[in-house]
Amino acid sequence: MRSGTRVSLSLVTTRVLIKNLADLPEGPVSVSGWVETVRDQKKVQFIVVRDESGAAQLVNPATRELNPEDEASASKLAITESISALAHGSFITVTGTLKHDERVKLGGLEIKLESLEVVGEALPETPIAADSSLDKRMDWRFLDLRNPKQNLIFRIQTTFEHALRTYWIDNDFIEIHTPKLMASASESRAELFEVDYFDTKAYLAQSPQFFKQMAQPAGFGKVFEVGPAFRADPSFTSRHATEFTSIDSEVSWIDSHEDVMKLHEDLIVAGFSAVKEKHGEEIKALFDLDVVVPSTPFPRIPLAEAKQIVADRGYEVPRADDDMDPEGERQIAAYVAEKFGHEFVFLTDYASSIRPFYHMRHEGDGSITKSYDLIFNGVEISTGAQREHRVDVLIEQAKEKGLDPEELEFYLDFFRYGVPPHGGFGMGLARVLMLMLHETSIREVTYLFRGPTRLLP
Repeated sequence: MRSGTRVSLSLVTTRVLIKNLADLPEGPVSVSGWVETVRDQKKVQFIVVRDESGAAQLVNPATRELNPEDEASASKLAITESISALAHGSFITVTGTLKHDERVKLGGLEIKLESLEVVGEALPETPIAADSSLDKRMDWRFLDLRNPKQNLIFRIQTTFEHALRTYWIDNDFIEIHTPKLMASASESRAELFEVDYFDTKAYLAQSPQFFKQMAQPAGFGKVFEVGPAFRADPSFTSRHATEFTSIDSEVSWIDSHEDVMKLHEDLIVAGFSAVKEKHGEEIKALFDLDVVVPSTPFPRIPLAEAKQIVADRGYEVPRADDDMDPEGERQIAAYVAEKFGHEFVFLTDYASSIRPFYHMRHEGDGSITKSYDLIFNGVEISTGAQREHRVDVLIEQAKEKGLDPEELEFYLDFFRYGVPPHGGFGMGLARVLMLMLHETSIREVTYLFRGPTRLLP
C-alpha cells in the first residue's frame, strides 16, 4: 500500500479514539494511529498502535501465500505484506473486529484486522531513541512528543490552566491580552530584546506589568493574562528560557501584599486539585509520584529571617546584593519541608534595592518592599507585590533606579487620574510544571523551548 492515500469521509467520521474502545461492545471498529511496535511472526502478526489517547493491540492471522481459489486471499496477503513492511512511526488507519480479552495485557482488548491503510509512511530509521540526549530529542521534538509521558505533560498543562481560568472567571476577573511590542522597557533596559519597528525601535515585553496595571485606573478591578514573555537572558540553567509563558494577575482595592499572596495560593490550590483529580493515577504510573495539593495558608518568612535560617543551617549566601541565591532557596525550602511539611513558601519583604521601582515600600522603612517571591520545591516560580500607586512616589523611586521619568510618561499618566491601591504577581508556567512533575529541566515541559542557542524547531 502506498503512503498518502486519501481517507474517505465515512472512515474519518467513524474513527474511534483508543481510550474509548473499552466502553464499546465487541464488533466492527475503526482506529487510526502511529505504529509503535510490530511483532511479525510466522503465523500471526501483532501491531501496537498509539493515538493521542492511548495504545491498542492489533492482530492479523498471517497469510504468506496467494491462494487463487480464495477470493479474499489476495486482500489478506496484501495486509500481511503491508504489516511486514511497516516502519515504526508510520500512521495507519485500520478497520477490524473489536474483541474483549482479559488475557491481553494492553487494555484487555484487541482488534482483529480486516483492512489496513498506510496513511503516512515513516522512514525506516527513527532519529531518536529512549536513551537519546535531551538536546537530540529537542531537535526532533515532534517525535519526542509522541511519548506518552510527554503527551501527559501537556494534558496536565491544559488542566492546570483551565483550573486557574475557571477560578478567575468564577471570581469576576477579566481576561486581558496585552501587547508584546513595547516602546520602552517595563522594568529596565536589561535583558530586553530590541527589534526594528518601521523607523524606530521596539522591545519585546518582559512582562505585561505596565498594561495589567493600566487596567486598574481603567476600572477593571481584577484581571488576568496567560501569555508569552521574553527575556534576553544568556543563562544556560535548567530553569531559564528566553521565551516563556507567564501567568499574571492584578487586583484593585488591596490592603497589602498579603491580599496578593492569598489570591496566589488559592489559585495554586485550584490548579493542583484539578490536576490531581484528573491525572493523578496517570502521573503515578508514568512519573512515579503523587501530586500533593498544598494546604493553606502557605508558610510566609521575611527574607531577612530566611537568610538567618539558611545561615544557621551552615550556608552563607555569597551575594553582594540583598537577594537570595538558588542554593539559599533550596536551603529554605528544605527547612520549610522539615518544619511545616510544605512544598511552598512565600519569602516576603524583599529589599527595595533589588526590587523594581513600582513596588510599594513599607511605611517607615523604605529599605524593604511589600513584595514576595514564591518558592516551590526549592525554586522561585513567581514574584508578587503591592504596587506603588502614588505618582509622586513613583517618580522618585524611578529616579533612584536610574530611570528617566520622561520615558515613563505613558505609564505615569495611569496614576494621575485616580487609581486604587492594587497589586499582583507574575508566575512562570513551565517552572510550575517542571517542579510539580519533578522534572530536571524546563525544556521537558515546554512545547518548543527557546534559549540562547535554540531557535529551531
